[in-house]
Amino acid sequence: MSMKEEFKTFITRGNMMDLAVGVIVGGAFNAIVTSLVNDVIMPVISLATGKIDFANLFVALDGGKYATLAKAKEAGAAVLAYGNFITAIINFIILALVVFFLVKGLNKLRESNAKKEEAPAPAAPTTKICPFCKSEIAIEATRCPHCTSELPAEE
Repeated sequence: MSMKEEFKTFITRGNMMDLAVGVIVGGAFNAIVTSLVNDVIMPVISLATGKIDFANLFVALDGGKYATLAKAKEAGAAVLAYGNFITAIINFIILALVVFFLVKGLNKLRESNAKKEEAPAPAAPTTKICPFCKSEIAIEATRCPHCTSELPAEE
């Protein structure tokens, strides 16, 4: 098989398409979580912490004093932007929680579907075969209604 054919086989597999859809949806979901953190959660945290702007929490490694992170970068200073790191950690925690709850919900759904699909236990037999005439008779019978033979006791 040529490399071109192998690649075609690889790319058209169902798992590859599922992965592609997952990456696209994940990217879109990441944008939603980033907006949630930057536009909703961080302003609330900033308000609760005395209006600290996490986007401007940084240390200029050249020892200079800059009013904002943008001005420090504009001046070409090397900066340790720990405020952005804090925001990224919050993004990660929210994404991890959402993925956890999604997986937990899917596992619960999968378990409930598996229980529904389980075959019911076979019912106890209600008939047996007469050892003398080979007719089907009730399991509780002590005498065959067809040949009138006495049946041996069941153990």
